[in-house]
Amino acid sequence: MNAKSAEQPLPGERRRDRIADLVGRRGFVRTAELAREFRLSEVTIRTDLESLAADGLVSRVHGGALSVDRPVVERPFEEESAVGIDAKHAIGVRAAALVRSGDCVVLDVGTTTTQIALALLERHELEGVVVVTNSLTIALALEQAVPRFTVIVSGGTLRPLQHSLVNPLATTVFSAITADIAFIGCTGVHPDHGVTNVNLPETDLKRLMTTTSRRSYIVADGSKLGEAHLGVIGPLDVFEGLVTAGADEHRVTALRAAGLTVAEADHDDERGRP
Repeated sequence: MNAKSAEQPLPGERRRDRIADLVGRRGFVRTAELAREFRLSEVTIRTDLESLAADGLVSRVHGGALSVDRPVVERPFEEESAVGIDAKHAIGVRAAALVRSGDCVVLDVGTTTTQIALALLERHELEGVVVVTNSLTIALALEQAVPRFTVIVSGGTLRPLQHSLVNPLATTVFSAITADIAFIGCTGVHPDHGVTNVNLPETDLKRLMTTTSRRSYIVADGSKLGEAHLGVIGPLDVFEGLVTAGADEHRVTALRAAGLTVAEADHDDERGRP
């Protein structure tokens, strides 16, 4: 077999079998990623995904396909709060240490960013901090710091699952400010796929928070590392760094090799400290 014949595309049925296998193993695969992998147009890949979805082999979503065996489920805030609490607390303390008096701080919605808010409350030396958030939970937690802190809530449509505010209207406040530092939560940090999130309405706001701040940090416990989900917040190089805890060392090494500064909040050493 010569090189030219070896590069011939797979027959449709075999290609769809391969695609179903990839989606099943990865949990979520983007249309563009499959198009590159199989050297075909995105139109052809979309047709394949629609065929597989009709057969019940994948779940079709905007931008790609999800595994029917490993659906990505967004857990309620209260349920997520109980998972990995020690790691999230360590991240909160480490991230809060980056804030200085007079800073404007964007705090994204989430259980890990809520731990940052609680850690900021313990920094009694901080004065004149402005916190802008789309999280009702964080706003209420910081209420006791007023007037030492100024707390601005974005407004928008309430998502009860996370007690978050999203569009319409949520972008108005974030579009009108330039923050000193932003802490962004997510459901996936991957060396190739960047920083991602399972929920699209919140993903749009996270992306805006990143662009409106001078420095943006990802905050994610170890379970999020190596994962990739539907909504793309941004590539790794738009972030100042990642603050994590409870992480597998191989996944941390892979992210550092991809150029991301990683601070492990549960380690005593200062490797990769942002």
